[in-house]
Formats: sequence, C-alpha cells, structure tokens
Amino acid sequence: MDYSRDIDKLRHSCSHVLAQAVKEIWPDVKVGIGPAIDNGFYYDFDKKEPFTDQDLAQITKGMQKIINRDLPFVCTAIKKQQALELFRGQGEVYKAEIIDGILDEELTLYTTGDGEFVDLCKGPHVGSTGEIKAFKLLSVAGAYWRGDEKRAMLQRIYGTCFPSKEELAAYLKMLEEADKRDHRKLGAALDLFHIYQEEAGAGLVFYHPKGALMRKILEDFTKDLHLKRGYDLVITPNFLRGKLWEISGHAEHYRENMYYFNLDGEDYAVKPMNCPGHMLIYKSKLHSYREFPIKLFELGTVYRYEKAGVLHGLLRVRGFTQDDAHVFCRRDQVQQEIEKVLDLAFELLSAFGFKDYEIELSTQPVKHIGKQEDWDLATSALKNALENKKIVYQLNEGDGAFYGPKIDIKLKDALGRKWQCSTVQCDFALPERFDLSFINAQGQQERPIMLHRALFGSVERFFGTLIEHYAGNFPLWLSPVQVNVIPIAPEYDDFAREAADALRAEGLRVEVDGRNESLGKRIRDGRLQRVPYMFIIGEKEVQARKVAVRKRPETDLGQMSVAEFIARARKEIVDKI
Repeated sequence: MDYSRDIDKLRHSCSHVLAQAVKEIWPDVKVGIGPAIDNGFYYDFDKKEPFTDQDLAQITKGMQKIINRDLPFVCTAIKKQQALELFRGQGEVYKAEIIDGILDEELTLYTTGDGEFVDLCKGPHVGSTGEIKAFKLLSVAGAYWRGDEKRAMLQRIYGTCFPSKEELAAYLKMLEEADKRDHRKLGAALDLFHIYQEEAGAGLVFYHPKGALMRKILEDFTKDLHLKRGYDLVITPNFLRGKLWEISGHAEHYRENMYYFNLDGEDYAVKPMNCPGHMLIYKSKLHSYREFPIKLFELGTVYRYEKAGVLHGLLRVRGFTQDDAHVFCRRDQVQQEIEKVLDLAFELLSAFGFKDYEIELSTQPVKHIGKQEDWDLATSALKNALENKKIVYQLNEGDGAFYGPKIDIKLKDALGRKWQCSTVQCDFALPERFDLSFINAQGQQERPIMLHRALFGSVERFFGTLIEHYAGNFPLWLSPVQVNVIPIAPEYDDFAREAADALRAEGLRVEVDGRNESLGKRIRDGRLQRVPYMFIIGEKEVQARKVAVRKRPETDLGQMSVAEFIARARKEIVDKI
C-alpha cells in the first residue's frame, strides 16, 4: 500500500466499520459523520447512555469481526430524493439533514457487504474491510452537532488506523510519550500555571511565580531580538471604540469572536488583535518614503471568544499575548521584508531548539475584504519570497485571513508533532481602510503596504509547545530554577547560602532547599522539578570550599569551585544547550 496516498482512504474506511459495529450492537443509535483526520478518524453518534471503556472493547470486537469477514465496500449512485427517503425511513435524522443541505441532485452511497451497512459518502474507500490490518479506538468526547453549541451533543469516538501493526504500535508508543509530556499535567507538576475555570472563568491563564519567570525570559529574549532587527516597541490599550473595529472590518467579519460592552452610551470592544492600535500610531504623523520600512512591535494581550469545547490548556485560550508586529513598507520593499521576517522567525525558533518545520501558503478565502488586484499582488509577494529563499511549502487554498494571504510556519517538536506557530500576512486592505499614506519620492501621497506577523504566534501557545517539546526538562537558559542548592545538614546552611548568593550575583536563578527532609527526598524532589543542576554540600565541600555538582538527569560531575561552575554555566547559557 502507498502509505502517503492511501492512509486517509484506509482511515475513512475504518470509520465506516466503526459505525457499522456500533449500529449492530445498538440498532437505535443515530449516526452523524465519520471522516479521516490527522493521525486517525472519528465518528459521531447520538446515544442516550455514554459510551464506556467496556463499550469500546465490545465495539472493537465487533469491528474485528467485520474486518475478518472481508466485506466489500460498494459505491452506488442515487438520486437526492431517494437518499432522503432512505435515511428518513431508517430514522437517521442527521444524515437526512446533511442531504437536505446538498445542492447536487445525485449523491453516492457506500454499502458494506450485502447491504449490511449503508452510509452517505463521497468516498473513496479501500476495496474491502479485510484490507484494514491495524486499528485502535482511543477515546470518547462530546461534540455538538455541526459544531453548534445550541444543537444536540453527540458522542464522538476517536480511533486510529495504520497499514501495519508495527506502525500502529509505534504511534501508540508516541501517544504514551505525548501523554507524559502533556503541558497541562507538567504545568501543574512544575507549578508553572493554572486555569481557575470555576473561580475565574474558562480559557484564562494564571501564571504562578515560576511560570511568570519563564514568560519574562521568553519576552525579554524576543524584545531584545526585535530591537536588534530595527523594530520599535509600542504598547496599545486593551479595549478600543467600536467604530475603530468597524473601520478595520472586524465588526463585520469577526464580531462573533469579540467581547463588546457599552461605556458612556458608546460601544467598545476588547481587542482581539493589535492591528488597529498600530494603525493609529502610524497615522499620528506624516511619513516619508525614506523612513521605510517602519516596524512596530508589541507584546499585546488580546481576548477572543472561543467555544468552551475547543479550549485546551495553553494551546487554545480566550486571553493570550501575541508577539505582534506590523511592518509598513513601500511596494518595492514587500518581498524583501517578507524574507527578513522569515529569517527572523527561523532565528528565533532555532534558539528555542526547534529545527524542523512545515510551511503553508494560505490564499484568499471566500469571506474577505479588499481589491482583487491587491490580493493577487500580496499572494505573489509571499510566494516569491518563499521561492527566492528556496523554502519548500504547501499551498493551502482559501485559508488566508479575511484581509490578506499568509504564510504559516508549523514547527515540529521532539516527537515529530506539528504545532502552528509563526505567521506572516501581507495586507493591502487595512492601510486602505485606515487611509494610511506616506510621501513618495515624487512628493505625492502613496499608500503603504503592511505586513502582519507574529513569531511565537502567541506566548501561551509557544509556552505550551516548549513544555511538551522538552517534557519540562528545559535547557539551562530557560529553566525557572537553574540550580538547587542542598545542604546535607543545618550546620552547612551558611556555606549553602554563600554559594547561592555568588550564583545570584552572576544572574543565575537559585533555590536553597534546607527543608527538614532526608537528603534522598530533597534530591528526588529536585529531579521531579527538572532542575538542571544540584549542589550537594556537606562537610567535605565546606572544608574544600567547593560544591558537589550533579547534572540532570543523574550525572555526578564531582567537586568544583563555585567560580568553575559559573564559567561552565555561562557557556551553556550563551550556547543555549
């Protein structure tokens, strides 16, 4: 089997087998949809009682029986009205609703075996159920019908399927490792952040001291990097007049994701994006073509309404901080500035240990603003920048922002998983809407081109990605606590504090663990907290005026002076290893 070509077909076929097995066990259950997705498939069911682990085991046995019978998948063309009558007659209300919304007068059905299971489907499928060699049902989750929280809540069974048992085993092992790296679990274990959903609200992140310190490290690094690359730092308010969002187009195209309120008889909105604020700063004075490019950078906190069902730790929240910048440039500078943004993105990401990426170019969506000729120019500029840099990319038709096409950088973590991160968008529309201009070489007013770009994407998502990439074992320069100093007994506390003070004087982050606990427990706790280095201090160390150094995970580096350790740590921090 050609894995790259047929894997979705295989998984889609497996989802049909799942639906057939459920219907054979519970004939009254109503079925929804069952597509292939990244790394697997799912199928939605309307069942009164929740599926249990025992149910999944029973379904798995039922699926295996269907697979063992090697039933063919048969495609049949049918008139829309006939299909509607067929599924209504079976009481399949969800299938009937889908058919009602289809404009085509002829549809296709896929039948398994001799009419044992019939599903509305465009296909394609494998030839028969016997071609499914390795699958596993993974979990059950709630899912609103058609993603509408006002509609019925269905039960979604997730599964995965691979061409061979060896590939399935490798994937399941990866899932096991991914579970150990779950940033929500590690965030709690390492005391980095918490989401107080019941007390404060869903999707709102509280950073505890260690998490806030890590955020400072991230933010300081990116601020310094941007200043070196000619960006100017700005800060804009967290909410703005509603009229401003009408000008930007967000009120028309993005209102369902925004938080509006009324103040002094006028509508305001909490900002979901930083763009309008940067427009006002640009427009506050007259600009000459000789100033360009003008680069405004902000770590701006924004708020967007996300449905409760899609919120997920730091990766999908309602309040987050974007490392947002807008580059205002002349038309002759657009491609060059896009290339500079790409260079900066790769420089930043590689500093945090990410070396492998997938790049997507997303083009004009159905719902958009601006002139077609500007969309064409913007798309060409992004495409030419990628090709000039010899960057391999995939074309993602129709998935651009409503105001312009974009390049998305999806980084790959230590497990090979893809994470949406940096983005650069070319925008001709908003400078037009805000009537931005500059004086060109001929002394005439001209419209600038604007690039939107974020390199972390959001601090929250990037932080969550870092936690999972490193499994909490952050490199020395990122670790909130870099050294844990452990005096064996109280009589060694003075030297422990002296060593800690010397490290702090050099800017290192230190904790002294002088708790009334055994040495073994304190060492174990330090390991659980993923502290990169530990100093163990006893009588020999005090007499020698040295410290016994242990490096994560369990490397004994022996005794060294504090000065020797500082020199070692400095190099490790500079090299970011």
